[in-house]
Order: sequence, then C-alpha cells, then structure tokens
Amino acid sequence: MSPTPQTPGPPEDLPTGSARPMTLTGTVQPGVEHNCFLLDGYLLVGGPADLVRAGARVRVTGHVQADLMTTCQQGVPFVVQRVEPA
Repeated sequence: MSPTPQTPGPPEDLPTGSARPMTLTGTVQPGVEHNCFLLDGYLLVGGPADLVRAGARVRVTGHVQADLMTTCQQGVPFVVQRVEPA
C-alpha cells in the first residue's frame, strides 16, 4: 500500500523551504520585535512598508520559507511577493 499524500496543516507542519505559492488575507499584527509583522501566524518578510504595517487589512501573496533566519523570534517566515489592501 502506498502512502497517501497529505495536505500541510498549520504553518509548523509545512516542509522547510516550502515554495508553494499561498495567499493570506487578514489584519497585520505587530510582532514582539521592532519592524516584525505577523498575519495568521506567519511572519511577513518584505513588502512595502506603507501596506505591511500593524493594523492594516491586506491580501498577501507569497511563499513560506521556514528555513529563513530572522531576528523576529516568532512566526513562520512568509516571503511576500505581492500585497494589496483587502
């Protein structure tokens, strides 16, 4: 019997360096460190500062890069490729 492919669950279940494109929509939350911003448990890496800011409601497209080192101390790194107000 061959194993059944599984769909990744929460961010911690995604493989290291996963480049599968994803879109997240929600309100950006401030991180514990300066200039660190979170959305649904993901650490937003990159994107324009006028859109990626605490309190902004956005739609973000990008990919998880779990092996990316950051100083933010929280969230799964999500490399932002596109962001727009939601």
